[in-house]
Amino acid sequence: MTIAEKLQILTDAAKYDVACTSSGGDRRGGNLGKTIAGGCCHSFSADGRCITLLKVLLTNVCCYDCRYCVNRTSNDLPRAMFTPRELADLTIDFYRRNYIEGLFLSSAVVRSPDYTTELMIKALTILREEYGFSGYIHAKAIPGADPLLTHRLGLLADRLSVNIELPSSQSLALLAPDKKKENIFQPMAQIREEILQSKADKRKFRHTPDFAPAGQSTQMIVGASDETDYHILKLSEGMYQKYALKRVFFSAYIPVADSPLLPSPVDFQPPLLREHRLYQSDWLLRFYHFKADEILSPDQPTLNPLLDPKCNWAMNHLDQFPVEVNTADYRTLLRVPGIGVIGARKILSARRWRSLDEDSLKKLGIVMKRAQYFLTCSGHMTPALRARPENVLRALTALEAPAIQPQYEQLSLFT
Repeated sequence: MTIAEKLQILTDAAKYDVACTSSGGDRRGGNLGKTIAGGCCHSFSADGRCITLLKVLLTNVCCYDCRYCVNRTSNDLPRAMFTPRELADLTIDFYRRNYIEGLFLSSAVVRSPDYTTELMIKALTILREEYGFSGYIHAKAIPGADPLLTHRLGLLADRLSVNIELPSSQSLALLAPDKKKENIFQPMAQIREEILQSKADKRKFRHTPDFAPAGQSTQMIVGASDETDYHILKLSEGMYQKYALKRVFFSAYIPVADSPLLPSPVDFQPPLLREHRLYQSDWLLRFYHFKADEILSPDQPTLNPLLDPKCNWAMNHLDQFPVEVNTADYRTLLRVPGIGVIGARKILSARRWRSLDEDSLKKLGIVMKRAQYFLTCSGHMTPALRARPENVLRALTALEAPAIQPQYEQLSLFT
């Protein structure tokens, strides 16, 4: 099989892995691929995805039989495998042609987690030490691999990720019997501790090698099992707190197998809107000081498809509004729909010099078509505040509909 044929198979197989951010890389030394601390530059593929990396599997030959995975051992599909040398040469060739800025390397589990990790380490060692490549590398840590191998992988990569795949032990036992929750969380804990240790050692000894300096992330499949949005958000919140993750990625389930344990592929539409709402909720957890229990609850475990989570929260807590824009603190401003992190900081800065009115807020970039229902300016009500709650809800829903309809035409709500 030629390199081009392998590349076609293994890049296509990698498209189901969405956990590939490229921010935070600042590896020093080397001769090729140096990037600034802000991360790799970006380009866009024909289907609109933002890409900067060569996103590829080392191999799609797998010894596991996960029901939801296209690369499962029982699936009849073309198989391919790069040698470490082939993968390293291909990456450098693409970099020299200015196709890419770095590498996103994942793999199916061939033979065993240890053997697969050893092959990945060999490929990255050739890149880093032989070619002097200092570009961004995101590598997948294989659950179940020896901790010493995970340590070596983290010294070569800028970011590591361990995919949790499914949101509960019950779903893993049902759909991925070869994977255990303990084997997934153990390397997450190891990576967190080694990152902290590396930072502590670097304060004492400046030549201490970096261990995964861009942190770690994970990915969950949404829609393959019956966990609720509340369950998924609580799990995400717990992982952020316990393992200091940089990001939790959500991947809408795409039918690649016909199994009685999975949603029927007949007339099944990937839950793209649900994925979108989960990302919005995740943003609230990470940057807006929300808790999962504020966004959802056991009694209301599903995100509202008609409203973004922040607007939905505000409509359920009208007793906390309106907010006086000239006196409210930072956290309170962040709770107002239409005010983001940057907008809240601009408000705090601008009101040191003058009182803010509605026109001032528009000049600061505040999205007044949302915020107008929840703000007062120096005690003066915006005209929209006189609307009844049901009319506010109708207006906010109308703002969402045009953006959602073209992207999620499968929703009967908008068709």
